[in-house]
Amino acid sequence: MQRLWTARRLRDRVAGIGTAVLALAASSLALWISLVLAARAWPILSGRPLAELLFSTTWRPAQGIFGYYPFIMGTLWVTLVAMAMAIPVCLLSAIYLAEYASAGLHRLVKPLIDLAAGIPSVVYGIWGVLVVVPLVQDLIAAGPARWGKALPLLQTDNPTGYGVLAGGIVLAIMVFPVIISVAEEVIRAVPQGLREASLALGATRWQTIKHVVLWRAAPGVVAAVVLGFSRAFGETIAVLMVVGNVVQVPHSVFDAAYPLTALIANNYGEMMSVPLYDAALLGAALILLLVVLFFNVGARLVLLRLARWE
Repeated sequence: MQRLWTARRLRDRVAGIGTAVLALAASSLALWISLVLAARAWPILSGRPLAELLFSTTWRPAQGIFGYYPFIMGTLWVTLVAMAMAIPVCLLSAIYLAEYASAGLHRLVKPLIDLAAGIPSVVYGIWGVLVVVPLVQDLIAAGPARWGKALPLLQTDNPTGYGVLAGGIVLAIMVFPVIISVAEEVIRAVPQGLREASLALGATRWQTIKHVVLWRAAPGVVAAVVLGFSRAFGETIAVLMVVGNVVQVPHSVFDAAYPLTALIANNYGEMMSVPLYDAALLGAALILLLVVLFFNVGARLVLLRLARWE
């Protein structure tokens, strides 16, 4: 019996050490990727002032001029437009599925949302080219020309439809399943007793959702939004197909843009004979990784603050 007990303890210890090593390896993956990218991008990071790289608007690899600013702004424009459209729709959809939808409707809709999450990004991109770009060109971009200078963000000299708005619409649809699924599960996980207590005090159903359920689920909802932001910020193929890929700083939602992801996908593997070009593209990848890391850490800090307020 003693020998059997010792063998079990040994197996438990080995299993514990093994799982700890795997967890540490998984958690350190982002660090390893960052170190590899930093090492490969070091020639340009050490040979050019950081301010010049980040804020220069000139991108001429053949002349050794690498300015990331148009690509950073293009990425931010497309991502922020996508999130501005996605967050209200996703949160309201998650609230409806968790609080109002019948069991039958929930069983019908939830698999469709999960299915949308599995559609390849290139399919979204083709759909964007066939549907969203003509929609922006024919039905939306025709209006701002009549509005003059009243709304600068809606002015356009780009009649093709390929631009920030088309990319934002496609990205918003792509992040719908991610945010809705996570937010709906978090809202549904709020204890039913909190709802019953609020209703017993005379609150309406919507007041209970707004002031009790959403407040309790706020950390998870923030995490869902950050997850959707990370997906949108790093998306490549679908955005590349509809955003226009013009090296410029957008000034309107109808302007063409050139996100960092499209820059890497379009150019990596080509023109590698140009000095520092490889390092410049990997520097763009490092910027992407650091921005996503920054927002995830920021979201984590927000979650900790919300947890202290509870």
